[in-house]
Amino acid sequence: MLNKKLGFLPVFLLSVACWSCANSGMVKDPSDKAKNKYFTNPVFEPVLADPTIVHDEQTGLFYAYGTEDNWADGNAARLVPILESTNLSDWTYVGEAFQQKPTWKKEGWLWAPDINYIHDKYYLYYSMSTWGDDNPGIGLAIADSPKGPFVDQGKLFTSKEIDVPNSIDPFYMEEDGKEYLFWGSFDRSAKQGTFAVKLKDKATKVKSLQETTKIAAGDFEAVMIHKKDGYYYFFGSKGSCCDGANSKYHVLVGRSENLLGPYYDKEGNDLRDRKSGTVAMKGNDIYAGPGHNSRIFTDKGGKDWILYHAIRKEQDKLKNGTSRRVLMLDEVHWEDGWPIVHLGEPSQNQKEIPSF
Repeated sequence: MLNKKLGFLPVFLLSVACWSCANSGMVKDPSDKAKNKYFTNPVFEPVLADPTIVHDEQTGLFYAYGTEDNWADGNAARLVPILESTNLSDWTYVGEAFQQKPTWKKEGWLWAPDINYIHDKYYLYYSMSTWGDDNPGIGLAIADSPKGPFVDQGKLFTSKEIDVPNSIDPFYMEEDGKEYLFWGSFDRSAKQGTFAVKLKDKATKVKSLQETTKIAAGDFEAVMIHKKDGYYYFFGSKGSCCDGANSKYHVLVGRSENLLGPYYDKEGNDLRDRKSGTVAMKGNDIYAGPGHNSRIFTDKGGKDWILYHAIRKEQDKLKNGTSRRVLMLDEVHWEDGWPIVHLGEPSQNQKEIPSF
C-alpha cells in the first residue's frame, strides 16, 4: 500500500517514474481503450478448476465457482472459490461458497460445483469425493445471494445409493416444468456412464433413485447440455484432467432432438458407447488439458462464449504440486450445426471482450 506521509510521496513518485521508463517495453498496449476492449487468456489465475458460471440478472454481474483447491499462497484450501465479473473476462476473487465442509460425508473434497438461479434462490450442486473414492456423492447448498452464504441442504445421493459408480460432476437442467440432474464421471465398470434423474420438491431431492436414464458412456465426464436450434448438445470431457503439462483432457460433443437422448456424434455414433464424440476442443503447444467447460453465454452481439480450465505447459503446477488449472474464455463457433471452441483449441491471441 502507498505510504501517504508527505515526506515519502516525492520519493515514491520519482521511483514510479523511473520504473515506468525502465519497463515501458513490458506494456503491450498502454491505452485505456485497448485495456477495456480486449482480453488474452487466461482470464483468471492461479486456479479455477471445473468452472461453473451464473449471471445475476439484478446486478448484471457474473459469478464463477470452482473446485476446492489450495492455491499455494499460504492460505488453506478454498472451499469452492467464488469470482465476480462484469464481462466474463475480468475476474475478481470475492470469497468462498462454504465456511466449513458439509458433514454428510466423513471425508472428501468439494469438486465440480454447478450453480443455478432457480426458485428465486442460488442453488449450488456439488460433488464430494476423494481420489479413488468408492462411494462419492452429490449434495446441494442454497443461498439468497450469489456470494452466499450458502447453506448446505445435505446429500442428494451417493454412488452406492443410486448404483452409479463415481457419482460426481452434477449438472442441472429444466425442461417443460420438469427438473433433472445429470451427473457421472470416468469409470470402467459395468454400470459406468453419465446419467440423468428427475428432481422433486423444488429441485432439492431426487424423485426416485431407481429411475435413471443413461446419457453417455463412462469415458465422458463433466457433462453440460446446451439447447440450440431444436437440438440438445451434450458437451463432455475425456482424458486425464490433472497431470500437469501431460494432461490429455479435451472436449467432445454429441446432439439429440430430446433432452434425455439418445445423443449421437457427427459420425452417427451413440454417446452411450465408449470412444464416441466429436471433438470440439483439444490442447495445443501452449495449453494442455482444456476441459470441464461452463454453460454457454450469448452476448449482445450474438456471439456465444464458454469458459473452461486448461494448463499452461510452461507453468503447469503450483509449488505444492497441484496442477495449475487456470480459467479460460473463448468463443463458440457453429459449423453446419456443430460447435467448435475457438479454432478447436485454446486461443492465445488478443480477443475482443464480450459485450453484455
